[in-house]
Amino acid sequence: MKIILVAGARPNFMKVAPIIRSIKTRQNNTTIEYRLVHTGQHYDANMSESFFDDLGIPAPDYHLNAGGGSHSEQTAKIMVAFEKVCLDEAPDVVLVVGDVNSTLACSIVAKKLLIKVAHVEAGLRSFDLTMPEEINRMVTDAITDYFFTTEKHGNENLLREGKSNGAIHFVGHVMIDNLLFQHAKVLNTNSTFFSNHDLKERLGNYLFLTLHRPSNVDDKERLFDIVRALNQVAEEIPILFPVHPRTRKMMDSFGMRMSERIVQLEPLGYQEALFLWKDALCVFTDSGGLQEETTGLGVPCFTIRDNTERPVTVEEGTNTLIGTTGANILAAYDSLKTGNIKTGSIPELWDGKAAQRIVNILIEDVASR
Repeated sequence: MKIILVAGARPNFMKVAPIIRSIKTRQNNTTIEYRLVHTGQHYDANMSESFFDDLGIPAPDYHLNAGGGSHSEQTAKIMVAFEKVCLDEAPDVVLVVGDVNSTLACSIVAKKLLIKVAHVEAGLRSFDLTMPEEINRMVTDAITDYFFTTEKHGNENLLREGKSNGAIHFVGHVMIDNLLFQHAKVLNTNSTFFSNHDLKERLGNYLFLTLHRPSNVDDKERLFDIVRALNQVAEEIPILFPVHPRTRKMMDSFGMRMSERIVQLEPLGYQEALFLWKDALCVFTDSGGLQEETTGLGVPCFTIRDNTERPVTVEEGTNTLIGTTGANILAAYDSLKTGNIKTGSIPELWDGKAAQRIVNILIEDVASR
């Protein structure tokens, strides 16, 4: 059996890494090969050899260098380059993760070449068609053969869309597999090795912030409203803020300034970020993945969005959806101060074994054919 694993951006590698580690544990007993493809959708200078060492995986077998351009240009470049890979490798399955353009592009290529498509994180829906990610999720799931879901809402969405129950597999979440793997490494590392150790020790109590979603940072009026509220919160407690390049660009273009008590950091590697947010009093974010990871470690999270494709983090976890206004941010902080926040629980099957389940299902299914 041969699987092609597709990743287009740094977060995708976090999801693919547990699957590769699981495949490696099976290779002595099962004939199974994999190829890792980096589409190059997002250029990231920090993805060095040490990045893959930290994930416990080798560097990609293919790098398609297909980044840049509009959504259409990027998707087209990925499709052309990935078709050549598929023709050369002739895999049994192409496995895609998440909801980036690479997910969509490589799924279409595989399906047209009559190669089975497996989608990890299938069935997630925000029901917001202004989000490019929602289009990618919906189109990918329209042609997927193996739906690997992270929560029961994913199953429900897929069944409502007419997908076969036998093709839907509730396996848990590979992002939590990676989180638990990396958390153990952070705990076993001398904390002085982390670049922000001294800052963390000096601050004691702090909040952690990420902000990058175009609907938040590209709208001048909305971003000013959010920043004004965060500046007000920072008067009482410092905020650590690794600034996304997109957010930096927009803040500079708007001439926007943050409080000095919002400590602006360069983008952080996974372990460096985890070292900080795991001990924050709470996290403010508009990230999808951080909603899940904070739930995985029981850290209070306030999501600066009007909707989420990850409702289990709100219904069972530590996540609270607060909208995008400054007033809502201040209200969320007030609830934190008064202790009126949810403690949450760990969702079903978020146990670090999702990748094992995925690999087992694929091996058993291909072997039965």
